[in-house]
Amino acid sequence: MHRLDPARDHVIGLYRIVIGFLFACHGLKTLFGLFGAKSTAAVGAWPGWWAAVIQLVCGALVCVGLGTRVAAVLGSGSMAYAFFVVHLPLGLFPIQNGGEASALFCWSLLLVAFVGPGRFALGNIPVRQRAAEPTRAGATV
Repeated sequence: MHRLDPARDHVIGLYRIVIGFLFACHGLKTLFGLFGAKSTAAVGAWPGWWAAVIQLVCGALVCVGLGTRVAAVLGSGSMAYAFFVVHLPLGLFPIQNGGEASALFCWSLLLVAFVGPGRFALGNIPVRQRAAEPTRAGATV
């Protein structure tokens, strides 16, 4: 056992929160012109507006830890699409074609999908189901 193993779930949780937050910020920038954006994507425009919706929704879900793995796979796939369709025609390497963020988000979200949400995820809160609670003898359900 490595001495850092007890902190693993905490670090994974913090990593997930940061990646999800940053991904959601990209969606907010494109959809609402926040964070110094010069323009916004036209509603329904392909692929920019749809990519921004995926970034905002999946980023928020990853950040709070709800449906983390599915949201991370969807976000990762959208960034792979962005890299190969938008950036790759401009040059082979991300540093040449402006695709650094797409490549980093693609691989970061794929990692989250595989390792899971870690700590601090809302999906880790146990859900109480009435049917799962034991009943008292003689009580009707």
